[in-house]
Amino acid sequence: MTPWGSYLLVLLASAGVTCASMPLLIKLSGRLGAIAQPNDRRVHESPTPTLGGLGMLLGLGAGLAVGALAGGFDAVFDDSSAVLGVVGAALIIGATGFVDDLRDVSAPAKVAGMILAGSVLSLAGLTIVNVPIPFVGFTVLAPDLAVVVSVAWVVVMANAVNLIDGLDGLAAGILAIAAGAFLVYGIKLQRVGALEAGNVGPLLAVIVVGVCLGFLPWNFHPAKIFMGDSGALFLGLMMASSTIAVGGQSDDSYTGQSWFFFAPLVIPLVILGVPLVDMVFAVVRRAGKRRGVATADKDHLHHRLLRLGHGQRRSVVILWGFTAVLSAFALVPVLTRRGTGIVPVVLVGISLLLFTTLMPRVARRRNGSS
Repeated sequence: MTPWGSYLLVLLASAGVTCASMPLLIKLSGRLGAIAQPNDRRVHESPTPTLGGLGMLLGLGAGLAVGALAGGFDAVFDDSSAVLGVVGAALIIGATGFVDDLRDVSAPAKVAGMILAGSVLSLAGLTIVNVPIPFVGFTVLAPDLAVVVSVAWVVVMANAVNLIDGLDGLAAGILAIAAGAFLVYGIKLQRVGALEAGNVGPLLAVIVVGVCLGFLPWNFHPAKIFMGDSGALFLGLMMASSTIAVGGQSDDSYTGQSWFFFAPLVIPLVILGVPLVDMVFAVVRRAGKRRGVATADKDHLHHRLLRLGHGQRRSVVILWGFTAVLSAFALVPVLTRRGTGIVPVVLVGISLLLFTTLMPRVARRRNGSS
């Protein structure tokens, strides 16, 4: 069992390096012309540097280095193929996003970069082997199908994060909460013997928490720098890698309950419900209008919150709140082994929904009467 202190050291290293790199990346963005200009498709009102994702890559390197040196992760680094695969895939997908941050890259070219990154993960042995099927159990995928499913998972996760990255601090906050919840889940699986000590998933999850926390002080509204596609695609890859390592290679669904939807591979679908739902709606919406799936619009969840009357900061905090509620909904049965534990979580979720819907109306009435 990896000590909590080792996780804390990795978190601090990845957060510290990410945060410290931002002033240099702001200057580099200016020199390379990687500046997001305000337009009718974007919410920000002033030119903003976009190379924050490079700092997250540096944070990954720092987190892995400290994990290798600090102890507690010896079993993870004994077989370095998974770690090297993640590093290689991160460099590929980070480079794909970096090029797009400098000059717009076509959607097929970006997807090609995601597919290549997912393929590198598969070559390193990070593939979805076991798939939970409701009321049936776990099904072992054939090797070729496992690669296809794993690569598709990377593409989905990368696009989901990229699409939700529309307000200052939104994507980084959501991923910090989601990765933190998944870290707790992975540690729980290790403690009950359902996950091998050498599994790289929990280490990747704590690094995601670290890089997001290190980035948020520079990115919360008003943002001094954006993560850009290099950061959004990188975070999607990291979450895909962590969830594949934990869920796709485990055939044990420790929850204390028989609910099939708490199987390890499905947990991230619940935790990452906000960006995944937003992505599904975006695809359906654009297909219904016979527009390209990659065509940008202003009908994402965060845009709708802004139109309701919530400001940028409140909209971001609301979506963070929904992510926290979904994370609790997934984790409470795991940690308490009681299905009734989700009742307070549901009540909190309903309260948050009511606040989201009614607060703008209350504010308008107060303004009208004053």
